[in-house]
Amino acid sequence: MSDQVTGTVKWFNDAKGFGFISREGERDVFVHFRSIQMDGRKTLREGQQVKFTIGDGIKGPQAENVVPL
Repeated sequence: MSDQVTGTVKWFNDAKGFGFISREGERDVFVHFRSIQMDGRKTLREGQQVKFTIGDGIKGPQAENVVPL
Protein backbone atom coordinates (compact mmCIF):
# COMPACT_ATOMS: atom_id res chain seq x y z
CA MET A 1 0.00 0.00 0.00
CA SER A 2 1.36 3.42 -0.90
CA ASP A 3 1.65 6.39 1.43
CA GLN A 4 -1.25 8.77 1.89
CA VAL A 5 -1.07 12.07 0.04
CA THR A 6 -3.31 15.13 -0.04
CA GLY A 7 -4.80 16.90 -3.00
CA THR A 8 -7.60 19.13 -4.23
CA VAL A 9 -10.60 17.97 -6.23
CA LYS A 10 -10.17 19.48 -9.71
CA TRP A 11 -13.64 18.37 -10.83
CA PHE A 12 -16.11 15.58 -10.12
CA ASN A 13 -19.12 14.58 -12.25
CA ASP A 14 -21.89 13.29 -9.97
CA ALA A 15 -23.89 11.81 -12.86
CA LYS A 16 -20.96 9.73 -14.13
CA GLY A 17 -19.36 9.09 -10.74
CA PHE A 18 -15.80 10.12 -11.49
CA GLY A 19 -13.43 13.07 -11.64
CA PHE A 20 -9.85 14.14 -11.02
CA ILE A 21 -7.76 15.23 -8.05
CA SER A 22 -4.85 17.63 -8.53
CA ARG A 23 -1.63 17.63 -6.55
CA GLU A 24 0.88 20.46 -6.58
CA GLY A 25 3.70 19.69 -9.01
CA GLU A 26 2.27 16.26 -9.95
CA ARG A 27 -0.03 14.76 -12.58
CA ASP A 28 -3.76 14.79 -11.90
CA VAL A 29 -5.14 11.55 -10.48
CA PHE A 30 -8.37 9.85 -11.60
CA VAL A 31 -10.96 9.21 -8.87
CA HIS A 32 -14.02 6.93 -9.05
CA PHE A 33 -16.92 7.22 -6.59
CA ARG A 34 -16.30 3.66 -5.32
CA SER A 35 -12.96 4.85 -3.89
CA ILE A 36 -14.56 7.56 -1.73
CA GLN A 37 -14.65 6.61 1.96
CA MET A 38 -17.75 8.27 3.43
CA ASP A 39 -21.28 7.48 4.52
CA GLY A 40 -24.26 8.33 2.35
CA ARG A 41 -23.90 9.62 -1.20
CA LYS A 42 -20.30 9.26 -2.32
CA THR A 43 -19.46 12.52 -4.06
CA LEU A 44 -16.81 15.24 -4.07
CA ARG A 45 -16.97 18.95 -4.85
CA GLU A 46 -14.57 21.12 -6.81
CA GLY A 47 -11.91 22.66 -4.57
CA GLN A 48 -12.46 20.15 -1.74
CA GLN A 49 -9.32 18.91 0.05
CA VAL A 50 -8.92 15.12 0.22
CA LYS A 51 -6.48 12.53 1.58
CA PHE A 52 -5.86 9.38 -0.48
CA THR A 53 -3.46 6.70 -1.65
CA ILE A 54 -2.42 6.19 -5.25
CA GLY A 55 -2.92 2.88 -7.02
CA ASP A 56 -2.52 1.67 -10.59
CA GLY A 57 -5.66 2.15 -12.66
CA ILE A 58 -6.35 0.89 -16.17
CA LYS A 59 -5.24 4.18 -17.75
CA GLY A 60 -2.72 5.37 -15.17
CA PRO A 61 -2.63 6.49 -11.55
CA GLN A 62 -5.92 6.21 -9.67
CA ALA A 63 -6.93 7.57 -6.25
CA GLU A 64 -7.92 4.93 -3.69
CA ASN A 65 -9.22 5.21 -0.12
CA VAL A 66 -10.26 8.83 -0.70
CA VAL A 67 -11.20 10.66 2.51
CA PRO A 68 -12.65 14.20 2.33
CA LEU A 69 -10.95 16.57 4.80
